[in-house]
Amino acid sequence: MLRRSMLTGAAALALPAIGRAQGERPAITIAVQKISNSNSLDDLREQSNVGTRFMTVFVERLIDLDYQGQLEQIPGLATAWRRIDDRTVEFDLRHGVLFHNGDEMTAEDVAFSFGPERMFGTTRPVVDGKTLPLSGALTTTRTKTLPSEVPPVARRLWPALDRVDVIDRYTVRFVNATPDVTLEGRVSTPGSGIVSRRAFDAAESWLDYARSPVGTGPYRVANYRPDVSLTMEAHDGYWGGRPPLRSIRFLEVPEVSARVAGLLAGEYQFACDIPPDQIAGIEKSGLFEVQGGTIPNHRIHAFDKGHPQLRDPRIRQAMTHAIDRQGIVDSLWAGRTVVPGGLQWPFYDEMYVKGWTVPEFDLGRARQLVKDAGYKGDPIPYRLLNNYYTNQVSTAQILVESWEQAGLNVEISMKENWAQIFERSGTRGTRDWSNSARFNDPVSSIVSQHGPNGEQQQYGEWTNEEMNRLSVELETGTDRARRKQAFARMLVICEREDPAYTVLHQNATFTAKPKALRWKAAPSFAMDFRAKNWG
Repeated sequence: MLRRSMLTGAAALALPAIGRAQGERPAITIAVQKISNSNSLDDLREQSNVGTRFMTVFVERLIDLDYQGQLEQIPGLATAWRRIDDRTVEFDLRHGVLFHNGDEMTAEDVAFSFGPERMFGTTRPVVDGKTLPLSGALTTTRTKTLPSEVPPVARRLWPALDRVDVIDRYTVRFVNATPDVTLEGRVSTPGSGIVSRRAFDAAESWLDYARSPVGTGPYRVANYRPDVSLTMEAHDGYWGGRPPLRSIRFLEVPEVSARVAGLLAGEYQFACDIPPDQIAGIEKSGLFEVQGGTIPNHRIHAFDKGHPQLRDPRIRQAMTHAIDRQGIVDSLWAGRTVVPGGLQWPFYDEMYVKGWTVPEFDLGRARQLVKDAGYKGDPIPYRLLNNYYTNQVSTAQILVESWEQAGLNVEISMKENWAQIFERSGTRGTRDWSNSARFNDPVSSIVSQHGPNGEQQQYGEWTNEEMNRLSVELETGTDRARRKQAFARMLVICEREDPAYTVLHQNATFTAKPKALRWKAAPSFAMDFRAKNWG
């Protein structure tokens, strides 16, 4: 009776508590597991699953994604774009777009957003080990000191971008140093957001800017308390129409049980990162619902082949064959996700390699590989976060037990943050990760994350000469058939011959809320609170 009373009270409070009375715009609170990994709000620096959730709320891109559809590319801050040649795309900018500080967005802001002061520093495109020369003067006042990791992230997303030319107040031209059939996709990715040049210049430091960036989105940053909360307020000058909410507060609530309890009590209007085993309990009363499903992100396990026990590819191969992936999907995800065909997605269309699969679950084969490698039982460290990913610890326990059955001694080492996960030392062996496909081409994932400019190689975990050569071919090639052939070979290298990672399952994300709130979850980590998705 007490639980029934609490649930009934929560439903009664859900709308009035957030300011529905007399037409007042609501103020909502969203309970999340984590707000930001970098303790910043810069969309270039915060390249993470958690950051993706709120980035689209305040910063926008020239090409947007349809978050109420299937993430198709749609006009954003650009109304139209056209190919000039294999290296060049021209964009017509939307007129009358206002930044949160009241300034109109112009071509100068777009060029600055992709310029050396904010993105690239003094780096230049590097292709096949060669630094390409400047096509013009590198103009930067260097008024801010960029964090050391920002230019590498920029080159991960834009390995060969040369410059952005201002044609007139509302026209820009992206010029690449090499041919690139994926330029439009790169423009649509998180990290390619447009920010105010004047606001950046006015900030005393890069961190001051990054904790209160000025974008064009429907909500502006009002207050950010790292590791605690992020509050955004309506930007009533938004070009897309008056935002439906007065404010949005993202509150960091690490424990699943606390997020669920706060939702049921009416303390939060949304609770994110809900494990599948909690869904039935939340929906039992009929007053709450859980939305979500699979997204273009795969949960993977990454290897550091610099560790003595992992230098032999047979040990990494054994680890890939010892995993019962379908068992993980069935037991921890209640069948709400799938085991995909490696690090790829069907929306790659003609670039999708049909018939490719993850390594088969075969303990006998895994044991034989361990034996052939002459493994003597030395420990293999597994650096682990406490449920940064949904079901992360439970999955880790299954993996360690599976590897033990194959004859491998894998030891979990719990860490508090990503800096500790990536710390370079002799104890770095394996870790959890996830990879997204940010647009419909393999360069958005396998190259961006595992190629020569990719995160795994930037952190010194893994490299492969043939993979790096093929990455360049994939990034610069214009022949679709040859590009697909190169991608197919890359899958063989990275997932079979010299494993850089192994795919566990497609990721899924679930968000709980009262049924009375009319809102639709996107097939993404991103949350959409524009007028067309509320009420």
